[in-house]
Amino acid sequence: MSSLVGDFTGNTVFIYNTGGDHLASTVIKEHDRISKQIMISSIPNGLSINDECKILILSSPSPCEFSGKIKRIGGNPFIGLFQGQEKENRGAARYSIKTPALITTMTTDGKTISLQSPIKVDLINISTSGVRFRAPYYSMDVDDQFEMHLIISNTRKKITAKVVNCIDSGTETTDYGCIFILVEQTG
Repeated sequence: MSSLVGDFTGNTVFIYNTGGDHLASTVIKEHDRISKQIMISSIPNGLSINDECKILILSSPSPCEFSGKIKRIGGNPFIGLFQGQEKENRGAARYSIKTPALITTMTTDGKTISLQSPIKVDLINISTSGVRFRAPYYSMDVDDQFEMHLIISNTRKKITAKVVNCIDSGTETTDYGCIFILVEQTG
C-alpha cells in the first residue's frame, strides 16, 4: 500500500450515486495514478461492491470529476476512476451539496475588502467549473470576486471565485452562480 501516492491524496471527495444523489463526503486516503483508483475510509451507504458512482474531487487549483466503480482491495474500499459522460447539456455536470460556508473577503470595483462580519451562505450545488450558493438578498454583484471558507469531512477549504449571475430567490435571499478561480486546502 505504501506505493499508492498521487495528486488527490488528502483531498475531499463528494460521492454520488448514478442518479446524482449525494451519498457521502470524505477525504481521499491514498491515490494510485497508475491504476487510476482512490482509497476511501468506507463504502458509502447506498453503494455496494461493483456499483458505479459519480465523484467530484475538490483538488487544487480546480475540482475534478470522474465516474467510478466501487471495489475492495485487501479489505480496503477503493473507487476505480474513469472519465464520466456528461448527461447535462452544459460544460460541467452539477452536483447537489447542502453545506454552509463563510465569505470573508470580497473584491468589488477593483477594491478588496476584508469583511468584519463574514457573510453566511448555503451551498446549493457544485461542479468542476463553479459553485451556486444562496446568500442574503443582493450581497454581491456580477463580476465581484470573493474568498469562501468551508469545512467538509473535517477538511478546511478556501475557494476563490467570481460571481457570473444573480437570481432573486425570494425577498430575503439571492442565488449566486460563480466560477472557480482557485480551490485550496487550508487545513
